[in-house]
Amino acid sequence: MKAARLHTYDEDHLHVDDIPEPKLQGPHDVIVRVGAAGLCRTDLHIIEGVWRGTLDPELPYTLGHENAGWVHEVGESVTAVQPGDTVILHPKASCGVCATCRKGEDMYCPDGPFPGLDSEGGFAEYIRTSERALVKMAPNLEPKQVAPFADAGLTAYRVAKKAARVLPPGSTCVIIGIGGLGHISLQCLLATSAADIIGVDLNPEHRKHAEELGANHAVEGGDGVVERVKELTGGDGVEAVIDFVGEHGTTEQGPAMLKPGGTYFVVGYGGTVSVPALTYIFNEVSTVGTLVGSYTDLSELMELAARDKVRLSMREYPLDDINRSIDDLYAGTFQGRAVLVP
Repeated sequence: MKAARLHTYDEDHLHVDDIPEPKLQGPHDVIVRVGAAGLCRTDLHIIEGVWRGTLDPELPYTLGHENAGWVHEVGESVTAVQPGDTVILHPKASCGVCATCRKGEDMYCPDGPFPGLDSEGGFAEYIRTSERALVKMAPNLEPKQVAPFADAGLTAYRVAKKAARVLPPGSTCVIIGIGGLGHISLQCLLATSAADIIGVDLNPEHRKHAEELGANHAVEGGDGVVERVKELTGGDGVEAVIDFVGEHGTTEQGPAMLKPGGTYFVVGYGGTVSVPALTYIFNEVSTVGTLVGSYTDLSELMELAARDKVRLSMREYPLDDINRSIDDLYAGTFQGRAVLVP
C-alpha cells in the first residue's frame, strides 16, 4: 500500500513509499481502510523535529493522526463494529482498563498507542487501531467531511464544551484565532451556548469567515485588540477567552480581556502564560488548559456534525500530493484544514 512516511528529521518533506498493509495483532484490533486523513500543525512539528526526544518512533514511520474510513477487517473478539462500517478514529487507541480510561478520559491513557505520533498513522491506505477507538458515523457523513474532527475538531469541541459551562445567556466569549481549530470551536460554541462571540484574528479573510459562521463581532488581532474587545463590552471585558494561538502576544492579551471571575482557556502553544498572583486573587480569574478530548467528546461532536451544526472548511489533496499540502499549510493558502484522500 501507499504511505506518506517520515524518513529523517533533517528533511522538510515526507516520502510516499510502498509498504505492507497492516495486520491484525490482537483480538480487539481493527484494520480500517482510510477514507481521509487530516493534516495537522502537529505533523509539521514532528517533521521539524520539535517532538524529538518526547516521542521517538523508529524511523521511517507513517504520520497521520486524524483519520476516518471504513472497517476492513476485525479481530476475533470485536463486537462494536463490522466490516463495511464507516468510522472515525479517536486518536488514542486507549487500553480501557487503567484508572483514566475507567474515568472516561481516554486521552490520558498511559498505555495505548497514538497512531501517527508514536506508531504507524493514517497517511496511508490502511491503518490498524482498536475497536475502543472507533466511533460509527451517521449515514449522511463521509470520511473526508470529518477526518480532522478526530483531533482538531475534538480539541475545539472539548474547549467549547468547557467554556459553555461558564457562559450563561448574555455573556461573551472571545475566540482568538479563527483558523483550522477556531472555526470549528466557534460553531461548537454556537451549538452549545447562548453567549455572544467575538472572533479575533490578524487575517481579514478569517475575520470575515467568523462573521459568516455566526460570530457577533470580528476584530483585528495584534496591538490594541484588548481595547477593541473592551469597547465592544462597554469596558467590562468578557467572561471567557479561548486562545487557539498561544503565542505572539496572545497569552498577555487574552487574560487582559477578562472581566472579574473570567476564564482564560489555553489551546495554542509556543508562548508563556504569566499572570500576576495578585490578579488571580483580586479578579478571581482562572486559566484552564485543554488536551484533545475523550471518546465521549468525539461521539458528541459527530452528533453535531450529523445534524449539520458543525461543518468543516477544508481543502482536499490526494495522498501523492502530501508535500504540496504541507507547503500550502506553511504558507497559509487555505482556510480551515487540509484533508488527504488516499
